[in-house]
Amino acid sequence: MHDIELRSDTFTKPTEEMRRAMAEAEVGDDVFGEDPTVQKLETMAAERLGKEAGLFVTSGTQGNLASLLSHCGRGDEVILGDQAHIFMYEQGGSAALGGVHPRSVPTQPDGTLDLDDVKAAIRGDNQHFPISRLIGIENTHNRCGGTALGMEYMKSLGALAKEYELAVHLDGARIFNAAIGLGVDIKDLVADVDSVTFCLSKGLGAPVGSVICGSKEFIARAFRARKVLGGGMRQAGIIAAAGVVSLEKMVDRLADDHANAATLAAGLAELPGIEVDDVACRTNMVYFHVSRNDMSAADLAERMTARGVRMLSLDPARIRLVVSCEVNSEDIKTALGVFSEVLK
Repeated sequence: MHDIELRSDTFTKPTEEMRRAMAEAEVGDDVFGEDPTVQKLETMAAERLGKEAGLFVTSGTQGNLASLLSHCGRGDEVILGDQAHIFMYEQGGSAALGGVHPRSVPTQPDGTLDLDDVKAAIRGDNQHFPISRLIGIENTHNRCGGTALGMEYMKSLGALAKEYELAVHLDGARIFNAAIGLGVDIKDLVADVDSVTFCLSKGLGAPVGSVICGSKEFIARAFRARKVLGGGMRQAGIIAAAGVVSLEKMVDRLADDHANAATLAAGLAELPGIEVDDVACRTNMVYFHVSRNDMSAADLAERMTARGVRMLSLDPARIRLVVSCEVNSEDIKTALGVFSEVLK
């Protein structure tokens, strides 16, 4: 049996079509704005998301940080959830490198931020306080089971931001999963945010890279921020070419990952000692708790990995599984069989 990779969708490998596109890519110097393949990717991304412009960056973390630095100055404040990827897993880069103060509010179980909490966190005009500039949101929300935040919520958050003259940045690493899962046009889903990043290197299967989208003025600032973060690339069309294929060929097939994740969640829910997290919109993630006294999440992950089903324990009793194009329906059946044997 081949190993079944459920640790993350970052383990996806480029398709043969991507490899050919990379080998044949027309390139130039992107720092000078002269790489035609990068320009093609940025234009495609912006049009797909209904924004004016796009910017190719090396990673989602770089994209988020460049966005925060473009929205905020030193001493300004970003309001975001206490379970947000930006807050939890990006080394506090906005504070460390940009002097941007994070103000966290509780992330709700469905990945949203309670609008009353957000409103209460907005600073008044007082010399003792940082200036509230930005609200950060995540969709799909990783630590909340990969659930998708719906249209109504995104519109309500955008309206609140406009009322208080704040910008909204969306960490949309898996925003295409959200749109597919909700069955909505991605343009409508991100219409009320001022900037959005999405990853090419997760479910979309490219080997590297993310794209920031927003207004032309915002992207001009983000271009400068990317440079100071070391993200100025030269003949970057070689890697951007894979991203072009991702947008052309890999978006619609995300529905297969969601179906496989739903099958995996249903199968796990029937096994003793497993409690699967319920989510409002199942995308490509399954979180579950191990509720056995004789086995921790780390124990289960170790035993499963030894049997060729790779996974990570994130907390003492919690495991995350992520389905991608590297995992098919037969792999899901096999993985469930291994779970059944290990949990006997």
